[in-house]
Order: sequence, then C-alpha cells, then structure tokens
Amino acid sequence: MIYLITGGERSGKSSYAQSLALQLSNSPIYVATARKWDDDFQHRINRHKQERDERWTNIENDKYFSELDFSGKTVLIDCVTLWLTNFFVDTDNDVNLSLEEVKREFLSIADQKNVTLIIVTNEIGMGVHAETHIGRKFTELQGWMNQFLASKADEVVLMVSGIPVKIKG
Repeated sequence: MIYLITGGERSGKSSYAQSLALQLSNSPIYVATARKWDDDFQHRINRHKQERDERWTNIENDKYFSELDFSGKTVLIDCVTLWLTNFFVDTDNDVNLSLEEVKREFLSIADQKNVTLIIVTNEIGMGVHAETHIGRKFTELQGWMNQFLASKADEVVLMVSGIPVKIKG
C-alpha cells in the first residue's frame, strides 16, 4: 500500500502522515531525507525528532533507499522535496538524471514484499513562481516526481490548512 501526502509548506503534511503511520503500525519507521545544510536545517531535524516517541525507528538516508529493507514494515518518508534536492544538487541540476535516479530508488522499496509506504511531498508548483532558472528547473522536477508518485499511490491526500482532502483512493 502506498499513501502520498502532498500540500503546501506548513499545511500539516508531516503531522497527518505521522498520525496515519501510527494508525497502521505500533512500530513505524521514519526515513528522514534532509541533509544538514545549515543550522536552520539542523533545528528542523531536531524539532521533527522530538515529535516522534519510542515507537518510531528513525533512519537518516538522504538518497539511497535501495540500501534499505522495509519488507513487512510501515515506512514514512519525509520528504520527497528534500530527497529530490539531494539528487538535483549531486547531478549539477540535471533534471532528467535526477528524475531517473530517484524513480529507481523509489521503486527499489515500493517493490519490496508487504511494505506500506507513506510519502510526504510538497506542491511547490502551486506557490510563487520560481525566480531563478535553477528554481524553475527544480519546480519541474518536483512536479514530474509528484505525478509519478501519485500514479503509483493507492491513496493521495492533499493537505489544505491542516485539513486532509482525499484526491485518490
């Protein structure tokens, strides 16, 4: 089963996804995709860790999900936007290569036996138009990845002002 939780920044995606994971499992896995770019990111990482109690297994993996075995587990991946950023930066902003690599990594876990995936992503294309060429390229990458994930998901939820709106499933 694949759940995709999408929406704008601070729309309640992570809270909703964590609640869903705990409804589905007494011991979910949380995969944090953020790199510690600066003090602000470290603060966000620390805040997110504090939101999870001893029921959670926390894994920090910024790119290579194919290294992980989630068979029979409930796994929350938070978030696709930061995960994509890591590929985008590491490929010198190559949209096609980034998309190819991240799709391959996603499929490596989606195809595992009896895994439940809850994926958090952002609808960055619904916000302010990116000011830079690289920003516009990343927005395209995010949009294409979101479409791919939504096509694979059994259920898609759009978070709007803290309210979940089921749009698929």
